[in-house]
Amino acid sequence: MDITSLEGTAQEPSPDAAPGRVVLLTTSHRVAPGLLSWPAWQALRGADRVLCADGAHPQLPYLREAGITVAEASPSAQELVDACAGGHTVVVVATGEGEPALTDGLARLAGSGRVRMPELELLPASHDLPGARLLDLVQVMDRIRAECPWSSRQTHEGLAKYGIEEAYELVEAIEAGDRDELREELGDVLLQVVFHSRIAEEDPEAPFSVDDVAGGIVAKLIHRHPHVFGDETAETPEDVKAHWLRTKAEEKRRASVTDGVPLGQPGLALGAKLVSRARTAGLDVPLPHGEGIGYELLALAARAEAEGVDPEAALRAAARAYRDALRAAEGVDA
Repeated sequence: MDITSLEGTAQEPSPDAAPGRVVLLTTSHRVAPGLLSWPAWQALRGADRVLCADGAHPQLPYLREAGITVAEASPSAQELVDACAGGHTVVVVATGEGEPALTDGLARLAGSGRVRMPELELLPASHDLPGARLLDLVQVMDRIRAECPWSSRQTHEGLAKYGIEEAYELVEAIEAGDRDELREELGDVLLQVVFHSRIAEEDPEAPFSVDDVAGGIVAKLIHRHPHVFGDETAETPEDVKAHWLRTKAEEKRRASVTDGVPLGQPGLALGAKLVSRARTAGLDVPLPHGEGIGYELLALAARAEAEGVDPEAALRAAARAYRDALRAAEGVDA
C-alpha cells in the first residue's frame, strides 16, 4: 500500500523542510498486549501517523481502544522518509519479524548519502520479565511433542536415562569451570524437566503440567524459608539449615531418617548421605564391620562427610588427575 493514500495526496517537501522522525515500535509476545511502556504511549499519542503492516497484530485492538488511529500499511523505506518530511513523526508498529525489509531499506538510503534522513529511533514498547524465555521453551516443547515422530513417542521411563546423563554432564561442566558448557548443560537439564512435564499432561488418571511442577516448588521454597517469607529469623547458614530440616520433616513426616534417600545413587554419595542423615538426627549408630572393600569405602565416605568433603567430588578429582597422568604418559595433550 502506498503511504500517500493514507491521508490524501502528499505534498512535495521543500529542501529546507525538517526531516522528521521514524519510530519503530517493538513489542514482546511474552507480555500481554496493551501493556506498553510510558515512552511508547507518548510516542503513539504524539505521532502524526501510526502504521502497522499486520492488520491482525495483537496490539491493534488495544491501541484503537486507547484512541490511537492505526493504518494498515507497509510502506517502502523511501515512502516512509517522504511521509516524515516537514517534521512529521511516523510510528511503525513492528510485526513479529521486526520489519527487516524496512530497516534494511532505511539503512541503504542512509548509506547512499543522497537522502536527508529523518531521525530514526528503535523504541521497545514492552520488555520481557525475568524468566520470560521459559514460556518459549514450553511452547517449543509442546509443538515438538505434537509433531516430532521421536519425541511424541517418549515416556517417563524411556527418558529416565537421559536425566541421569544430563545431570552428570552438568556436574562435569561445573567441576571443569567451563561457563559456556555450564550454560548449555543447565539448558539440557531444564529440557528434561519440561519434557517430562509435557508428557505428564497426557496421563489419563493423574495429569499435571509444568505450571503444577513450578507451583509445587514455589510453595515448597516459601515454606522452607520462613526467615525470608515469614516471621522466623536466620543469621547463619546453620540457622537456615535448621529451618530447612524442620520444615522438611513437617512436610514428609517420615518414619525413618533413611526415608527419601535414593538407593540408586552412586555408592560413595549414598554412604555419605546416610551418615549425614544419622548425624543430623542425633543417631549414634556405629558403621557396620565386615570384610571387603565395600566396608572400607563406607568408612572413607563417613570420614569425608565428617570433614565436610563430598566423597564423590573428591574421587572424581583424583580420577581426573589420574586420567591426565595417563594421557601424559601416552604423549596425548590433556
